[in-house]
Amino acid sequence: MTRRFGAAILGCAGTRLTSEEKRFFSEFYPAGFILFSRNLEDADDIRALCSDMRDAVGWHAPIFIDQEGGRVQRMRAPLAREWLPPLDDVARFGDHAAEAMALRYKIISAELLALGIDGNCSPALDVARPQTHAVLRNRLLGDQPDKVAEIGLAVAQAHLDSGVLPVIKHIPGHGLGTLDSHLELPRVSAPRDVLDSIDFKAFEPFGHMPLGMSAHLVFEAIDPDNPATISPAMIDLIRNQIGFGGFLMTDDISMEALSGTVEERGAAALAAGCDAVLHCNGKMHEMQPLMERIGSLSEPAQRRMQAALDMRKTPAPIDIAALESDLEALLP
Repeated sequence: MTRRFGAAILGCAGTRLTSEEKRFFSEFYPAGFILFSRNLEDADDIRALCSDMRDAVGWHAPIFIDQEGGRVQRMRAPLAREWLPPLDDVARFGDHAAEAMALRYKIISAELLALGIDGNCSPALDVARPQTHAVLRNRLLGDQPDKVAEIGLAVAQAHLDSGVLPVIKHIPGHGLGTLDSHLELPRVSAPRDVLDSIDFKAFEPFGHMPLGMSAHLVFEAIDPDNPATISPAMIDLIRNQIGFGGFLMTDDISMEALSGTVEERGAAALAAGCDAVLHCNGKMHEMQPLMERIGSLSEPAQRRMQAALDMRKTPAPIDIAALESDLEALLP
């Protein structure tokens, strides 16, 4: 019988796995891994770290990163090309934004895949507002749901065509958040009709995507007591109104928008209906009790994860210089 994945995507502390981390990952068998700047020094070390991670679990586990471009770009030059924030490039390319952003993320995907990374936590489909917190706003794709969906679909498909799994975020929409959820819990007081017609609407065309990430904020019109990540009502909305059928991971469970211990947060997210917990900081004293508490994926989550993995493919060779030339030609 196939072993069931552990119900988490986990980080590690440094540029190579310690013996303790290898034993831990082998025991708890996470559904995937995520890399941050602390893990990235040079190309050979990144490839070796990816190999270490997969060797520890004994299978070709997905390895994720946040490589949006702009401020949220874990790999910087000379490891990867530098980019403007997404919203700035959308403005720069105007009517050609969808085509341009697809080219941009084909280049990003090729850079990731060359290092062994085959998942990117992008695109962010939150609808930008004037009041959207600065930590998020210029990471977005637009201020109208139809435009966000158009560009977002182009970006997500560019990842898939390039052999990298996209993770759409932050379901069901973080654009009305006026606080930084890394540090505080945002609350959204907008009425349901506004949420349905703008924030939630932007995600509706993405129900077929392989992977998504939840949002740590409270929607008072639906569940005034719980952030979406740990709200059964909000996860039900994500599944049944928005129609997202893919594998749903939390945003980083160690973010301070959530209360309680890390393991309590993780258990609450799974109880609400998330498929897996994303834990990013690589701290063993948090990961150990988390994994002991949450255990393995549920059977439906296991099926959704396998369906996502089945969407990985080996892409055709690409000419990055030619893509860069095509991108430049789209400028008005």
